[in-house]
Amino acid sequence: MGNWIKTTASLAAILSGLGFTSVKASAQTLPPMSLYQAMLDGNKASGWVAFRNFNGQQLLYFTTLQTLHCRLKEIRYSINSEALDQRVEVAKCNKALPFSVSDDAINGGLIYKSMPLGTAQWVAVQVVWEDDSESEVQKVKVCEDVGESTCGIVE
Repeated sequence: MGNWIKTTASLAAILSGLGFTSVKASAQTLPPMSLYQAMLDGNKASGWVAFRNFNGQQLLYFTTLQTLHCRLKEIRYSINSEALDQRVEVAKCNKALPFSVSDDAINGGLIYKSMPLGTAQWVAVQVVWEDDSESEVQKVKVCEDVGESTCGIVE
């Protein structure tokens, strides 16, 4: 998971430093959806998902999207097509820590999906917000010759 999770953790730390995760537990109030949408937009250039070849498998990481879980209804994706016919379960929201992804989500397979090496050449991905509005569809290609590094190229 390496750098991808470290980058996401850094983003969460920055947001925490700005006060976005210091929500009073008794209030159970989430930051506004506009902040989540801005975060998604801010990750558009670097990609909402990434690939990695590791331990004989090709991994597809949804880490960035899972940090938005408290305002997401659904994560749709498809491998080598624009069908958006697969779903990733959205992590359970802890309103006291709205940008943190729990260990249960990490260990429960919500951060990445594995497949045989070479299965994916690209992925199409889209999120559905809690109000049923949909993001644009983003297409991300596999990086060539990067070894076990995590990478994706936005088309």
